[in-house]
Amino acid sequence: MPEMEKRTENLDIVILQLKEKFGERASTASSIRDHHGHGEGYFPSNLPDIVIFAETTDEVSEVVKLAAAHSIPVIPFGTGTSLEGHVNALHGGISIDLSRMTKILEVNQEDLDCRVEAGVCRIELNNYIRDTGLFFPIDPGANASVGGMSATRASGTNAVRYGTMKENVLGLTVVTADGSVIKTGGRARKSAAGYDLTRLFVGSEGTLGIITEIQLRLYGIPEAISSAVCQYPDLESAVNTTILTIQSGIPVARIELLDEIQMGACIDYSKAEGYERKPTLFFEFHGSSAYVSEQAEAVKAISEEFGGSAFKWTKQQEERSKLWEMRHNAYYAACALAPGKVGMATDACVPISKLADCLLETKKDVDESGLIAPIVGHVGDGNFHLSLLFDPDNPSEKSIAKAIVERMNQRAISFGGTCTGEHGIGMGKMHFMEAEHGNAIDVMRLVKQSLDPQNIMNPGKILPAN
Repeated sequence: MPEMEKRTENLDIVILQLKEKFGERASTASSIRDHHGHGEGYFPSNLPDIVIFAETTDEVSEVVKLAAAHSIPVIPFGTGTSLEGHVNALHGGISIDLSRMTKILEVNQEDLDCRVEAGVCRIELNNYIRDTGLFFPIDPGANASVGGMSATRASGTNAVRYGTMKENVLGLTVVTADGSVIKTGGRARKSAAGYDLTRLFVGSEGTLGIITEIQLRLYGIPEAISSAVCQYPDLESAVNTTILTIQSGIPVARIELLDEIQMGACIDYSKAEGYERKPTLFFEFHGSSAYVSEQAEAVKAISEEFGGSAFKWTKQQEERSKLWEMRHNAYYAACALAPGKVGMATDACVPISKLADCLLETKKDVDESGLIAPIVGHVGDGNFHLSLLFDPDNPSEKSIAKAIVERMNQRAISFGGTCTGEHGIGMGKMHFMEAEHGNAIDVMRLVKQSLDPQNIMNPGKILPAN
């Protein structure tokens, strides 16, 4: 029997068994499949053959065991906010939706950690633990699930102070490619016992296993939090302020950069008053009341060296929330600049000393292209984002946008950086892997082959074909 006929026959068997087992939680409806066939990126949908709404680790294990027995692809799905095609079912198969796994299993206030199921979203987690005096700082912008954030090694606006998911995941429960359930790491803050499997699965994007539970590091809510905004005559001045602030050892919690196009978009979208359409830095400081005031004054002095003006800072919760809401809406504000066009969102990350060169060369590239492409970045750790707006019905515009992304990421790699600081590889950035990792990619392939010999775990992601 030809291989395609064999796969179709296997798939029919699997779908029938899944519907018998999960009932209404197993869907082959086209609308459900389409929703699970894409994230928020510009990639067109690739539909799974069936979607399972799992509610426990054991259920995920059962689905994967059945898939493994019939060589059917499995794609984990969280909230669908990823940007590089992570959830697209390139070869069909089973999409396992973890959004109903929303239990907060334990909170250990004294030890500053907690254990949650993969479908718990970061805002809900912080709302749940607020009364304990603790918070979880990783903030990628979207209200992503903790499982998805772990799978993509997310970071976000607070990474300059608190690190990324890599530093804040203590342990995992993972369903491997044969359906086995393993636990990695633990609650200890450090361990020298064996291979670090936790960090192997964090950032693996569902290609090695499906994360179902996460042990997280928590932090005490600071005594005082203040936010500040400063605007600059040009992009280089804003970037140089960032570099000197970091090199001076000022422990800022956040430094966010918006170029003049992005700032204008945010002003319009959020109906913000009192700001100009100029390159802008948003800062946040954590600590005691006196300490955050001292930090704000130090950054103000640095800003003035580079022509910064309209420096405003506040400790008021309502004002801070409005400020960061404007920043978190940046992607949607950018898209609103050109209704009907599609946003090709991409990111890169470089050593802080190379940030000005990489960012300014990218800005020049965009200006010469004729496309609208706002820049925003978590520049405190050298990470910035570009949202290229193009007409999906205009092949020339799409080609120009892709060429800018290509040059931006090759430029970042040549500066000793990476093609992605937080979006991940997915299907969109696979072709940069060899340039960034060289023959280390062969070791990655060996890991993949060892843990997933049938290549059923989110196939077609991260690793380019040999």
